[in-house]
Amino acid sequence: MSIGKTLNYEPTGGNLVVSEMKNWKIGTPNQATTSEQYAAEEFQRLFKPAIQLALPLETIDEPNNDKDQVTIMSLSSLDEEEISIIVDQSYIQISGGLPRGVLYAVYQFLEELIGIRFITSDHTFIPDDSEMQIPCGIYTYNPPFSFRWSYYRENSNSPEFAAKRKVNTITDAENLGGKTQQNLINHSFHFLVPFNLYGEDHPEYYALHEGERDTDTHGGGPQLCVTNADVIEIAANTAIQHLTDNPNISNISVSQADTARYCRCDTCEELNQAEDSPMGSQLTFVNAVAERIEKVHPNVSVGTLAYWYTRQAPKTVRPLPNVQIQLCSIECCTFHAIDNPDCEKNQAFCSDTIDWGKICNDIWIWNYNTNFRCYDLPHPNLRCIGPNVRYFLRNNAKGVFMQANGNGLTGEFSDLRNYLISQLIWNPHLNEQEILSEFVELHYEDAASAIMDYIDFLHDNVETKGLHPGTFPSPADVGLDGESSRRIFEFFDEALKLAPNSEIKARVEKASIPAYKAMIVAGGIDGIKRRNTVAEYIALCNRYGMTHAAEHQTAEDYFEQLQE
Repeated sequence: MSIGKTLNYEPTGGNLVVSEMKNWKIGTPNQATTSEQYAAEEFQRLFKPAIQLALPLETIDEPNNDKDQVTIMSLSSLDEEEISIIVDQSYIQISGGLPRGVLYAVYQFLEELIGIRFITSDHTFIPDDSEMQIPCGIYTYNPPFSFRWSYYRENSNSPEFAAKRKVNTITDAENLGGKTQQNLINHSFHFLVPFNLYGEDHPEYYALHEGERDTDTHGGGPQLCVTNADVIEIAANTAIQHLTDNPNISNISVSQADTARYCRCDTCEELNQAEDSPMGSQLTFVNAVAERIEKVHPNVSVGTLAYWYTRQAPKTVRPLPNVQIQLCSIECCTFHAIDNPDCEKNQAFCSDTIDWGKICNDIWIWNYNTNFRCYDLPHPNLRCIGPNVRYFLRNNAKGVFMQANGNGLTGEFSDLRNYLISQLIWNPHLNEQEILSEFVELHYEDAASAIMDYIDFLHDNVETKGLHPGTFPSPADVGLDGESSRRIFEFFDEALKLAPNSEIKARVEKASIPAYKAMIVAGGIDGIKRRNTVAEYIALCNRYGMTHAAEHQTAEDYFEQLQE
């Protein structure tokens, strides 16, 4: 099975017969780094099934391509995640940049040239092919996004698996190559000018909203009065001190709280009106703080969100060269591709993306890939993930945060989406339908056909009804009613019948939780049948470790609510 090629390939002629490598060894530099050594050990462990033998690990005094040797080493000439692989009939050299490139090179070799698939943290597919041959040649790749975060708890719970998926934002562990130095640009007003320090004596530091100074700390608030001179100095000094205390940080967030209570004082409003966007006062503030930071920490970037009311670029204010813009797509339709010309809901975001691209060359993306109101409701966004990632790439984004249900393990197809998203943000040019089909076929085996029928039905149903679900959709927003919910339940009932063993049955059961949810909340059943379905739903959720029903609701609270 193939999902397309990531590695660029220059053939040199001939093939390496894998079964003839039984007398080979694995060579690592005498002064190997922790990640180089771990990469070699991972190669040894995962390559063993291909030849039914663990190749011995040996140290070498200097990089070489000895006969019958797999050399695993870093190259200073490569970027930190760049890959270079040379396959010859008598040797293999697997190289990458430091700190993560050499480990990613090993995993890419195993995936693309051996056929191994890292499906979930507890499911690695290893092909059984005694006749395997690798075309000789030079294989290279350098990922286009330097920041890649598929925001699922499976990654944070298992950093080793996240490394296999090449999600580079999870851990500082040296053996896994650490994480990218770029930090997620996030809400930070509460950190820069803490309300508990200044709120009582200086209410004027905080946003004037509906005639009163903001005191609400929800969402990282209160918002700041961003034109107040003291606020600018305090925010800058806080950021500078934090950077001084943490010298390895490459960027810092100077960004709004997650509320709509931004400052409407006369000075802030005058700027916003002149700039046709509340980003007028926000970006002026960010620039002022960034200017002060640059004097002390000239190599640090200052990031701010273009989010919600600040997403529209200001008319004349321009971000300073050390300012990063993180564009957030929270208002977009999650069914259609962002650049779909027939989706009016997405056109404003596309316009804003173009406008920001004209005035800033340091753009990052915050995209949304779940239903925050209901994590386990069927969510028809699988067809737009690939087009969206490619849209971000075409518009010169440097990195992508794909937010999903990062605080739970049992959201609708969380394992499938993690596989799909992580593949595409590593290589946006892969075919998303082939990735999806591969996951379903390998993970659900004989039950795959019923699972694929469900996926197609869910998406086709929304398409037929002409819907445009957002990031907090109701059952009706995603096309669910009594009839469609019962149909979905039938797909999973069929999948369970097709499951060939208890392991596959468990995977199907976990995937079926949204079918139960649809029946419960979309009118699929009532009376005694509903109570029985609720009981079965709760049992499944508990069996497969559901912790959150929604972004701000625990599963336990939701279960109590259902049983009232």
